[in-house]
Amino acid sequence: MSSDNMLAVWKTKQAAGLELKDAPIPKIKDDEVLIKVKATSICGTDRHIYLWDAWAQKRIGKNVPYIFGHEVAGEIAEIGTHAQGKGLEIGDHVSAETHISCGYCFQCKTGNEHICENVKILGVDTNGTFAEYLTLPYRNAWKNDKSLPHWVATAQEPLGNAVHTVFDGEIAGKTVSVFGMGPIGICAVALCKEAGAEKIIAVDPNDFRLKFAKDFGADVLVKARDTNVNVQKEILEETDGMGVDVFLEISGSASAITDGIATLRAGGRASILGVFSNPFLLDMNKVVFGNIRLTGINGRRMFDTWYKAASFLRSGKVKLEKLVTHRLKLSEIERGFEILERGEGMKVVLEP
Repeated sequence: MSSDNMLAVWKTKQAAGLELKDAPIPKIKDDEVLIKVKATSICGTDRHIYLWDAWAQKRIGKNVPYIFGHEVAGEIAEIGTHAQGKGLEIGDHVSAETHISCGYCFQCKTGNEHICENVKILGVDTNGTFAEYLTLPYRNAWKNDKSLPHWVATAQEPLGNAVHTVFDGEIAGKTVSVFGMGPIGICAVALCKEAGAEKIIAVDPNDFRLKFAKDFGADVLVKARDTNVNVQKEILEETDGMGVDVFLEISGSASAITDGIATLRAGGRASILGVFSNPFLLDMNKVVFGNIRLTGINGRRMFDTWYKAASFLRSGKVKLEKLVTHRLKLSEIERGFEILERGEGMKVVLEP
């Protein structure tokens, strides 16, 4: 690799897999910063892209070849002309808010940049973080405390997703079901515990992940897709037949939606973050006649969620470092995906 090139992970074909090959070190625009990547981690969205499932085929489509990945921590190596004097300096430790908003549409002007009408997602619509360097609009660079290790800071984005999902409504004193014990789900369990939830029911098919849920504060563990377990029966028994007050869907599973809505009490709250590979049927009569508040959660509120997530990290109430089960070289990324596919890891961090 020459001094002008870097190692990167490419999606080169509209098919499952990836390719490791060199790329030019990107040049910044006037309103961008160049980030030297110190750590990047694998997310569920990256898994969709790696496997090239129905969601990726529709969402990514012909946007190949390109570099994917979006969770990152690194150091600012260069600052564009228009980005200077905006609170960032060379050497600052940063992570990335991955929703790149336009700043001028109706949503942006009404405090909803995270659902910008013209949004571009880092590592989905643009070249991403599975590389040694990336460019980012300076507004999307979130400054980290330098005491926070890069391999921990890279997981802040999923923590932010959990913060947005959990605090979409009241939690204190509530019974909560959380479906999907990936890193976001585990963070959601920890946040519910710290926010004073009365009972937290964690649902997942994987024993390894359910153990994490227990360690992070889940009161009840339900193993989904176990032939000996009826998820709806278990949850209703744990709530004296009434159902939970709050249902958090973080798995991207159609069966989780069915079970979660079926076990949500009348007047309850359902917050849906999971990304689904295919469309599915939903009994809306349960939602309508149950007076259920059903909300889709998209990423993080910019930038309110980041401040809240940083507060939880500083307080030590969410121990993000415990979620990192593997630290690999960037060149070992396929091994990282294999670990996650086998259900043997939680958060896999890649270090260039």
